[in-house]
Amino acid sequence: MESFKPLCVATWNFPNASQKAGKMLDQGASALDAVEQGVMVEEADIRNTTVGRGGAPDREGNVTLDACIMDPSGNAGAVVYLKNNTHAVSVARKVMEETPHVILAGEGADQFARQQGFEKEELLTEASEKAYQEWLKKKEYKPIINIENHDTIGMLCIDQKGDIAGACTSSGLSYKMNGRVGDSPIIGSGLFLDNEVGGAVATGMGEAILKSVGSFLIVELMRQGRSPQEACEAAVMRIIKQNPNYKDFQAAFIAMNKKGEIGSYCIQKGFSYMEYRAGENRNFASKYYF
Repeated sequence: MESFKPLCVATWNFPNASQKAGKMLDQGASALDAVEQGVMVEEADIRNTTVGRGGAPDREGNVTLDACIMDPSGNAGAVVYLKNNTHAVSVARKVMEETPHVILAGEGADQFARQQGFEKEELLTEASEKAYQEWLKKKEYKPIINIENHDTIGMLCIDQKGDIAGACTSSGLSYKMNGRVGDSPIIGSGLFLDNEVGGAVATGMGEAILKSVGSFLIVELMRQGRSPQEACEAAVMRIIKQNPNYKDFQAAFIAMNKKGEIGSYCIQKGFSYMEYRAGENRNFASKYYF
């Protein structure tokens, strides 16, 4: 039986999240448990205004969360427009394991969370409320590249058995329209994996990633023999081709194949990713187009 070395990769510079998942993998945890626990670190960190509790609200003042999770057998669960629950990824896992569905939305997702024992929580923190009140004075909606677009933690793990799992969680773009759902909870866009091939996660302007089904594209390109780096570059180039205004936003991908090779590519300079491997937790700047 082939011996695999555990590995965790995650979007942006979230060292606490990758450290948590990586150490779990070193101790023999499953990839699925590691990705859930890893991204939960950021969901609970109120200083992170783009994930979980403390996330920036929509234009109506609601903090709404999107998340998804995939296991090595290809099962998936997701929640969209979820209120009152810090750990959207954990609710998504319950959707995957306890229901015949893949996605639950809004009030239905919230009701399901209560039924599964999740306590109702207030997600709007004092700091986010204050920032929202300032935003209301001008009501300008101008996503800032690598800041407001830095709206997601996506994570991929490979465990000691060689199994791959992934998770993605976000509070979405700051001051988005009420009801907006981005790419993060959509299987194939924000996250996709095939345990025989590898996986990919996305971050940035969700609308552009949704329209290209970027994570699925990357995994299929790896299946055809491309390296994770080549596949990420091809996915970004497709977005650029589809969007003449590509200089106005960020879109970024990271990918991992079954061999543990990593790839990353983005439109704009400024995106980075975490990699935990052999006890080392490091941040790498992604290659970029523009």
